[in-house]
Amino acid sequence: MTEAIPDYPFDQPNTLEPPQEWAETRAKCPVAQVRMPSGDVVGLLTGYEEVRGLLTDPRFSRNLARQGAARMSTTEDGGLFNRPAEGDVDNQEGPGHRRWRRLISPAFTIKKMEAWRPRVQQMADDLVDAMVAEGSPADLRAAVALPLPVRVICALLGAPSEDQDRFARWSEVLLTLTRYTQSEVDDAHREFHAYASDLVERKRTHPGDDLLSELTQISDTRDGRLSHDELINTVVGLLLAGHETTSNMILKMTALLMAQRERYEAVRADPGLIPSTVEEVLRMDTLGGVGIPRFITEDTAVGGVPVRAGSTLFVNLHAANRDEHKFPDPDRFDPRRENNAQHLAFGAGPHFCVGQTLARVELQVCLATFAERLPGLRLRDTPDDLRVRDGVAAGGFEDMWVIW
Repeated sequence: MTEAIPDYPFDQPNTLEPPQEWAETRAKCPVAQVRMPSGDVVGLLTGYEEVRGLLTDPRFSRNLARQGAARMSTTEDGGLFNRPAEGDVDNQEGPGHRRWRRLISPAFTIKKMEAWRPRVQQMADDLVDAMVAEGSPADLRAAVALPLPVRVICALLGAPSEDQDRFARWSEVLLTLTRYTQSEVDDAHREFHAYASDLVERKRTHPGDDLLSELTQISDTRDGRLSHDELINTVVGLLLAGHETTSNMILKMTALLMAQRERYEAVRADPGLIPSTVEEVLRMDTLGGVGIPRFITEDTAVGGVPVRAGSTLFVNLHAANRDEHKFPDPDRFDPRRENNAQHLAFGAGPHFCVGQTLARVELQVCLATFAERLPGLRLRDTPDDLRVRDGVAAGGFEDMWVIW
């Protein structure tokens, strides 16, 4: 009898614990068959070595806007990865993507991102001041987790931070799995790109002291300049990823530390643990979304399993971060774990997250600020009461009420 193909993403009875299917699929086969919300069947990778190997192999394409690629969402276009877009820098392959990375990477060096730490700290202090002034309880998502990354990325790009609600709306719609219609996705795509195009034109005409102004002026003899379409898609990508994932992660970090109080108290007792605690939280994330797709361009094998050209695989980065072969006793929270910074939360290979250093700075600043300013910080409700944002590709919570 043929085994039924499970629906994906997997159900999660406990939001802070991994679905049992992560370990089960990893134990059974390096490439498991799962059914996406669209109804299409894809291969799923949950092992650390297999996931890292696929992400670093240039033969496997991120771009699903091609014949035969599996669709991710219930919308007609199949989802964000399936939608063709001129100048889409994130779904480009080979020389085009390498050129874009060479042009943009100097703006995201560790030195430059660390220079932003005092500004991020001031923003975090201002938001916590306002939250405390309003009084307990407070929705941490509305008070800090959403506005902080938006303020940071807007300051970085020179975009008005008062547009944060628009960014949040557009991002959520574009990341839909089952929540929004094709018409809503088309509207969000058009509005977001029109906004980014206008911003690019203003920065090109009247450059300021911000990243986008710098990017409009970047030119070198080897790679030339970023085109208008490349700049638009860079802005959209940075605004989307620069606030959506970090906002979600601030809440997930808080929930994980509050679920077992000694984790938070350890950071309060020893602030030197903050960087490694952030890494362990990133490694242990159970709400990382559906993962990252790859279109297979030639017949190959993954973990000894044949994979045919024209098929689609999804890699679950967060399942790979629970692989016991890479991280012994993977379900144990241990900020002193020697190799926890080798997690795959930011991906690997040519599409490795360009903003990972900035995300780390924001998470470290947030945790340090909470530990210093809010020693009595607690969840108002139990972790089981937290409401997960269903129907979108990026995992997170609808809200998070805290007391202090």
